[in-house]
Amino acid sequence: MVDTLVFVVAALICLTGALGVVLARNPVHSALMLVMTLFGIAVQFVAQEAHFLAAVQVIVYAGAIVVLFLFVIMLLGVDRAQNLEMSFLPIQKWAALLFATGSLAIVVALIVVVGEPVTGAEAMGGALGGTDDVRLLARSLFSDYVYAFELTSLLLVIAVIGAVVLVRKPKLTDPITAGDGGAK
Repeated sequence: MVDTLVFVVAALICLTGALGVVLARNPVHSALMLVMTLFGIAVQFVAQEAHFLAAVQVIVYAGAIVVLFLFVIMLLGVDRAQNLEMSFLPIQKWAALLFATGSLAIVVALIVVVGEPVTGAEAMGGALGGTDDVRLLARSLFSDYVYAFELTSLLLVIAVIGAVVLVRKPKLTDPITAGDGGAK
């Protein structure tokens, strides 16, 4: 009974946060609603006794990624109100509706076709062995794949810097010194 209650409450938190991300007019509010969604997912992980995943969910996603989102939003000044009319693409709304309907039809068709996806068969890699698996995963991540993770973080930093440079508005020149080339 308690498991069901925790699931329902966490699911409502996730759904409310997801709707808030999509429906909020202010990007900062959307980012904060994303934090709410990520915390709801972390509660779901705790309910499934996946404590490591819950901790990663809170620390990495709700902590670092959303803070990065907020940093970029504030730096670029997207949180201020702007006129975002899209009258130049009148067919865009209908194309989006068609795409959403098609995607929903594909998901429903997959659910109907698959039916019972749980087979009960043992995984190809065998059963989990406990703490040795965590040690093997950590050794693999911090030895074989450490450069891939470092390069990915470098790529993300470069992407943020590139976005800031591309969106940065040029400074207005001083009208007094602009006419005479800066000479006094």
